[in-house]
Amino acid sequence: MDGPIGLGGLFLSSFLAATLLPGGSEIVFAAVLAAGAGLWPALAVATAGNTLGGASSYLIGRLVPQAQLRGRALDWVRRWGSPVLLLAWVPIIGDPLCVAAGWLRLNSVWSIAFMALGKFGRYYFVARLLNPML
Repeated sequence: MDGPIGLGGLFLSSFLAATLLPGGSEIVFAAVLAAGAGLWPALAVATAGNTLGGASSYLIGRLVPQAQLRGRALDWVRRWGSPVLLLAWVPIIGDPLCVAAGWLRLNSVWSIAFMALGKFGRYYFVARLLNPML
């Protein structure tokens, strides 16, 4: 797909949207699909970028010195473990969940797997909204 917004732009947008920076990659995802990108390549690129962005937040949590921290995200991650990262795509709470998972030293493979699954589901839902025949 040629043009100002391609799969590379989608990757960058989805990565940045999953960090502490504000942004909504769903609009870029929809634009890339509307411009003719294939569903599966767009889903793969958006999911990979968004998951790597979440993994960077997880890494930031790993780098924060162990201290007495409190917060709702920590409480949720302590209670539910890695599966709570299915919600890593949710605005406002997703980033703190990823940071908390890293800070709590949850298994990185499971944490990233749950992040990816939730993020894929969100993009697939957006694609279905745009084209119910998928």
